[in-house]
Amino acid sequence: MRIATWNVNSITARLPRLLAWLESSGTDVLCVQETKCAESAFPYEPLRELGYEAAVNATGRWNGVALLSRAGLTDVTVGLPGGPDYDGGQEPRAIGATCGPVRLWSVYVPNGREIGHPHYTYKLRWLEALRTAVADDAAGERPFAVLGDFNVAPTDEDVWDRARFEGLTHVTDLERDALAALRKAGLSDVVPRPLKYDRPFTYWDYRELCFPKNRGMRIDLVYGNEGFAKAVGDAYVDREERKGKGASDHAPVVVDLEV
Repeated sequence: MRIATWNVNSITARLPRLLAWLESSGTDVLCVQETKCAESAFPYEPLRELGYEAAVNATGRWNGVALLSRAGLTDVTVGLPGGPDYDGGQEPRAIGATCGPVRLWSVYVPNGREIGHPHYTYKLRWLEALRTAVADDAAGERPFAVLGDFNVAPTDEDVWDRARFEGLTHVTDLERDALAALRKAGLSDVVPRPLKYDRPFTYWDYRELCFPKNRGMRIDLVYGNEGFAKAVGDAYVDREERKGKGASDHAPVVVDLEV
């Protein structure tokens, strides 16, 4: 079973690439983040033509998540149970579903903006709510994973130059402590292999030639419980999909499971 996660940075802008990638990659379930479209504008039909059902949590603003599955899609949970509000409501940043033999969550963790900003506090509260929400599934025997854009680099090795991030979000102790607390709920970091260079970065800024210079970050993560982690046969970053005109600034992370 092939499972992947990808921040597409607008599913409308990326649709031709997304459809081509789904068809060529043989992915059974894709966790999508940053759809940037209202649910009513979501491209259900072209995905259905490829054999994918879709569960969507989107409002048309800057967020939005989805699960695309050709392995079944049941017990859908829309939104983060107990999640904090921001700017008057809960943002569409989480969706969970059972896809065949596995239970998955697609998440788009808040960016945090800058240290001391209300969005940074919101980010920490959101991660704590995520830990609480997934605790039962994480402790269960069924293969379970939380996949998505976490907007946190777990270690200094997950950024191209730690000194360049001094005083910025994504690398602070509080953010990393929140990830550590999530792992303590019964999840482990499924670290993919890079297809090029020595570190499996998943995000490269559009500016300053960051991609060709490999000035990236590993912030798109796969956190699986014991049943999921034991079933992993391979995991890699599909760096090729970050290349070329019209690419997202994130690459897909692909996990092959023996289930």
